[in-house]
Amino acid sequence: MCFDLDSAPPIAPISGAAVSHDDLVLEARDGNRFAAFAASPDETAPTGVVILPDVRGLYRFYEELALRFAERGYAAVAFDYFGRTAGAEKRGDDFEYMPHVQQTTPDGVQADVAACVAHLRARETGTVFTVGFCFGGRHSWLAAAGGHGLTGSIGFYGRPGPGNDGSPGPTQWAAEFACPILGLMGGDDQGIPVEVVDAFDGALDEAGIEHELVVYPGAPHSFFDRKQEEFASASEDAWNRVLAFLQRLS
Repeated sequence: MCFDLDSAPPIAPISGAAVSHDDLVLEARDGNRFAAFAASPDETAPTGVVILPDVRGLYRFYEELALRFAERGYAAVAFDYFGRTAGAEKRGDDFEYMPHVQQTTPDGVQADVAACVAHLRARETGTVFTVGFCFGGRHSWLAAAGGHGLTGSIGFYGRPGPGNDGSPGPTQWAAEFACPILGLMGGDDQGIPVEVVDAFDGALDEAGIEHELVVYPGAPHSFFDRKQEEFASASEDAWNRVLAFLQRLS
């Protein structure tokens, strides 16, 4: 897993921010009903963010992250991957997620992304980004080729190469991307060697896709965590880059 159950985004809440939040059940084009968590400023937000969690799906870390975006003026929807196999109900901390992860498909994830994008656009949010972590980072980048009309795609420590089953990853899909890319990677991520990040960078260069891939020296996978105090400066820089990316392209 990417984060411990008691992990939290390394972002300070904005006291007194006027935001609303709600638990949702959304429906994808294939009829899948899945859980989501929406947070938004009380005033109409012109820009929205779809949050793709790590392999564990929707849990508290990503609900808090949605709130942090809303406090800064962005409408956000974080969603769960396992509606097709585990239903849309709330789950406990002992949920065995890996059997469900193994049953996800890229097409299924992108169908759910599309439903989240539609939910945001139905609320007068015209500009939409994706941001994902680990498993979600990979699929956030893949969403850039998903026909969602995204303005930008952000991934924290996603695997850009082929999947374990040989399916093409973001590096292989780069020529089909339709929006700028931001990648935030750990330089000491044991599962994603820097050479793999370099190959992704090269593919984006070759495809002519605007992008920035940042590698934080010494940072592990899942460094973006309040508990990872030794990597607080990397987390702060990464968050500032996310906000700058959103602001520049919105």
